[in-house]
Amino acid sequence: MSEKIYIGVDLGGTSVKVGICDEQGSLLQTYEGPTGVEDGPAAVLDRIAQYVKQIVSDSAYQWEQVAGVGAGIAGFLDIATGTVLFAPNLRWENVAVKQELETRLQLPVAIDNDANVAALGEAWSGAGAGLQHIVAFTLGTGVGGGIIIDGRIYQGFRGMAGELGHIKVVPDLEAIQCGCGQLGCVETVSSATGIVRMAKDAVQRGEATSLSLNESISAKDVFDAAKDGDEVAVRIVKRAAYYLGKAMAAVAVVLNPQRFVIGGGVSRAGDILFNEIRKVYAQNVPDVFTQGVDIVPAKLGNDAGIVGAAGLNLK
Repeated sequence: MSEKIYIGVDLGGTSVKVGICDEQGSLLQTYEGPTGVEDGPAAVLDRIAQYVKQIVSDSAYQWEQVAGVGAGIAGFLDIATGTVLFAPNLRWENVAVKQELETRLQLPVAIDNDANVAALGEAWSGAGAGLQHIVAFTLGTGVGGGIIIDGRIYQGFRGMAGELGHIKVVPDLEAIQCGCGQLGCVETVSSATGIVRMAKDAVQRGEATSLSLNESISAKDVFDAAKDGDEVAVRIVKRAAYYLGKAMAAVAVVLNPQRFVIGGGVSRAGDILFNEIRKVYAQNVPDVFTQGVDIVPAKLGNDAGIVGAAGLNLK
């Protein structure tokens, strides 16, 4: 066998997911094991090396076919040196992941932000396959993002490019403080957290909504209620979509991507969300930025991070 394979690692606070991808970005095999954060960085890195060796051993491939290992990590990273500066979920500071894993595996290792690698995964073999310029938004607890230019992750000056959730779009009089400390970030209204907050606020104000019957409200509850015609829920969904569409319009006139890919749990809302986003986007850019540009849901789901991490070693 001469075909190269690429190993992707999705490093989370609870579990480590490892996958093998072929040269086309198809995910061939996966393995998952505990992270064991409480044992410290060295023990976690030992486990990752063990999981990588295990998945290759269990596959039809040979160790010599592995072109490299990539890892997606949530946190502040020095991409050039492969160092995790600070990762809250892992309780890591200044951990030289690239160097340590290369020593353990004797293979090239690359790391990047979890949202960036998810974007790369979608660009390689997901909703952006075949395109060179895409921007991905991930709508979950927060709003993450990744920028792909000429088929590669755009890092920016200090590796902080793609923090799309912190585009300030909400007017000051309506804005609330974001976790980043600023007011009016798109994350405050278009994330699952923001959608739930707006729903709870409406219930507390005594507005007439079926959401008041829920003991605890989730973003899915809000979308389901909106699909059933609940006026309050429809208003919340439209507000979340409005500011997301505005944020995309701001990105479009700077980067001119061919496709916006939206992933994360909120993206599963379907047409009730996407149709509104597309409408708002079109209303907020010159016509030329709508021609040949589309806004689509992500395809790879929870596998995007593994696939994109594997793709960090593509030449």
